Amino acid sequence: MILTKNKILEEINSGNLKIEPFDKNNVGVASIDLTLDNKFKVIKKDIESIPITPDSKYENYTELIKTDRFILEPKSFVLAITKEKVCMPSNLCGWIHTRSSFARLGLMVHMTAPFINPDTNNNELLELFNATDKPLILHARTKICHMIFERCEGDGIYDGENQFNNQQL
Repeated sequence: MILTKNKILEEINSGNLKIEPFDKNNVGVASIDLTLDNKFKVIKKDIESIPITPDSKYENYTELIKTDRFILEPKSFVLAITKEKVCMPSNLCGWIHTRSSFARLGLMVHMTAPFINPDTNNNELLELFNATDKPLILHARTKICHMIFERCEGDGIYDGENQFNNQQL
């Protein structure tokens, strides 16, 4: 079941779901808006190719840029991160989606991996893609996406060995 506003607030008020920083005004009818931080990871310019293997790590092929204004060129990709850290309990999972107003302008916030596992603790990593033929100007502190929470049947305990728990950009 997808949690509505009152259930999201109940989970936060009980301490079961933690979001830092938390702004009650960001909670919508059945989701919470998350804001864009000022950190972006771009593919290094000197990289000729990237092998897709079980050992491939994005950190080896990207470099960090900190800026309050990032120009996402047409048909290009960048990793970004949310300002909010979301600590998921073992009985909830989540989905990250582009806010529809930005999707209508050609921005994809999560190209292929929108699922957030139960029992994780992260600033959420965003896979931004510009699907248009015009540059998109991204601004830090913009409510860029929303997270939908879903109740799990049973507890999902994260094994702690996953490389993406407690991630930083």
